[in-house]
Amino acid sequence: MGVFNELKERGMLAQCTNEQEVEKLLNEGKVTFYIGFDPTADSLHVGHFLQMMVMARMQRAGHVPIAIMGGGTGMIGDPSGKSDMRKMMTKETIQHNVDCFVKQMSRFIDFSDGKAYIVNNADWLMDLNYIEFIRDIGVHFTVNRMLAAECYKSRYERGLTFLEFNYMLMQGYDFYKLNQDYGCTLELGGDDQWSNIIAGVELIRRKAGKDAYGMTFKLLTNSEGKKMGKTENGAVWLDPEKTSPYEFFQYWRNVGDGDVINCMKLLTFMSLEEIACYEKAEGSEINKAKEVLAYELTKLIHGEEEADKALSAARALFENGGISENMPTTELTDADFVDGTIRVTDILVKAGLAPSKGEAKRLITQGGVMINDQKVTSFDATVDISKFDGDVIIKKGKKIYHKIVKA
Repeated sequence: MGVFNELKERGMLAQCTNEQEVEKLLNEGKVTFYIGFDPTADSLHVGHFLQMMVMARMQRAGHVPIAIMGGGTGMIGDPSGKSDMRKMMTKETIQHNVDCFVKQMSRFIDFSDGKAYIVNNADWLMDLNYIEFIRDIGVHFTVNRMLAAECYKSRYERGLTFLEFNYMLMQGYDFYKLNQDYGCTLELGGDDQWSNIIAGVELIRRKAGKDAYGMTFKLLTNSEGKKMGKTENGAVWLDPEKTSPYEFFQYWRNVGDGDVINCMKLLTFMSLEEIACYEKAEGSEINKAKEVLAYELTKLIHGEEEADKALSAARALFENGGISENMPTTELTDADFVDGTIRVTDILVKAGLAPSKGEAKRLITQGGVMINDQKVTSFDATVDISKFDGDVIIKKGKKIYHKIVKA
């Protein structure tokens, strides 16, 4: 099965500029393609991971990926899917984020010996002469077509800055530049990038007289159409310092029953034949499928050792009701105690189980917090320092466990 058909069979494809031509292109030779990543944070998240899996599959099929780090476009911010303008970042912050992205991406893509490239669009965008750029590139874009694009249309009534209005020109120019310098003929991205991708395809045709193509992939959503990769504490990050391997494992272990197979197809290297064995799973077999999904993804992101630890901890907690040495642990010091006690709300915040004391109080009020199997009924509740001579296990909701120890 060719890579185009595999992507299609896995349910990844959303739109394509010319499906027959792209399929032929990918099946008959080596194609240089690119995906862009704007460095808006210091870590990639699971939404990015879907794009990286596409890159990895394409590379395994013999094609050449280019990962563009948006050091230039990140200075503006993509309005696609945003109700407000993105927060402006300094050059230093952007460069730090780019460095973090490159390190994480190198786990999945082989950048040695010209097998793939990482480039930064700051290298050509930051030194552009604005008048020359508008005369040379802007002349190929019409305002009425740009405003019809979904990425701008949704923002037009709320207020679209001219700064953001330039974004499409910048991304279109990226594709043109890569076409000239690397022979790149295909741009890939999430389906929210369709308008920007089309802009690049048309710019290459008009300015260089060459054929270029675009292909988008479905966004990572659940069966209800809501974006996946978000928790009460924010995004599910690939950086273990921001989302621990155990928390990462638990996120996938707890996905909805209707989302397991789709996530296996989109986010793992499991074969379609192997995945098919789980498609008719019911009852306890669904939980087995979730465990497999969580293990495979944790192994891909954090390595086999961390995946084994997370699996061991999860089984001890959910199957045996036991305490695992691999359970996420927070260490308290004497400074955390006042008159020999510590408030439960302070424990929740320190352990990262609640983003604020207000949220911690809400969890307690709703009956969602237990300490050593005892429900916490008052948001003023405290734990005496003597309790920490043994294990103190705090439970949030039905599935999140955390060990609290004293140094």
